[in-house]
Amino acid sequence: MDGLPGERRAAAEQGVSAPPAKARAGRPSAPATRAPYPFAAIVGQEEMLRALLIAAVDPSVGGVLVLGDRGTGKSTAVRALAALLPPMKAVEGCRFGCDPGDAASLCADCRARGRLRATEVPVPVVDLPLGATEDRVAGALDIERALAEGVKAFEPGLLARAHRGFLYIDEVNLLEDHLVDLLLDVAASGENLVEREGISIRHPARFVLVGSGNPEEGELRPQLLDRFGLCVEVRTPGDVPTRIEVIRRRDAYERDHAAFCEAWEKEQAKLRRRILAARAHLSQVSVPDAALERAATLCLALGTDGLRGELTLIRTARALAALEGRDTVGDAELRAVASPALRHRLRRNPLDETSSSTRVERAVTELFGP
Repeated sequence: MDGLPGERRAAAEQGVSAPPAKARAGRPSAPATRAPYPFAAIVGQEEMLRALLIAAVDPSVGGVLVLGDRGTGKSTAVRALAALLPPMKAVEGCRFGCDPGDAASLCADCRARGRLRATEVPVPVVDLPLGATEDRVAGALDIERALAEGVKAFEPGLLARAHRGFLYIDEVNLLEDHLVDLLLDVAASGENLVEREGISIRHPARFVLVGSGNPEEGELRPQLLDRFGLCVEVRTPGDVPTRIEVIRRRDAYERDHAAFCEAWEKEQAKLRRRILAARAHLSQVSVPDAALERAATLCLALGTDGLRGELTLIRTARALAALEGRDTVGDAELRAVASPALRHRLRRNPLDETSSSTRVERAVTELFGP
């Protein structure tokens, strides 16, 4: 399904089941939406799954870019994450889903209220279609209210819906330049500023950016590539047992998705508890000076630009340690996350045809030993 455009693929992967045999009197029954494929049931692709879990534990890592062959489960994994994530607390009635416990990041409407009431809502995972207009993404004038009531009201866009959640862009390397510029501005500031049609509004828009794509279909702009904290590579399984297990599970899901999801709910709940435990433990994980020195030495050996590589490497290693229940970042964590944290930050050397992943692995071996 990776060959389909973003919106068509979302409908195809999530699917729609047949309507109930008997509808309510006088009302046509709405089609039931198929539950996403369970995250815990995905076979292989350990680097991708680990990166998504790390982003769920610590959003400050900066997002995940998933590159690889078509049909390797990139979109399936991202959409499966939505059903896995524990719910979050939000201000009741807030159209931006503000965090009631973070007064500094409240929107203007929430600041103007008195006592804020909290409610639990699902963590948003919002799809950004390639063909979306800037108004659809950033928000614009509510035409219906303008015509009916004669008032200028703001209609939030996809960036508002994704606040405190995940913004997913399939085929991100094909995204139009004007949308790339908009995402870069919002990602840098954590706010979305809309000024058009007599409206001037600013609202919080902090989200984990997740993109997927096939490198053969085009490259990302360097500015956008640098905004992704982690870059993971996925490959078509090369061994028969793994391919058989993928086919077996996918076929079971297609034949009876409700029973398949129910069978995996215990594993899903276990992963959910693991994410919650890691979030609670994250602030207690220490990063000794030895780990900082290792990270700086590795980035210096690879020639990464700026210091974003070191910061991402340390944050990712700390989140991994929290996931594994460890109290300290050590060589094991740094080795495990070095490739996804650094492979997309290397300068190209026209005299060296070695892939970026191989260059990182070689530098890791030289620094940490075989």
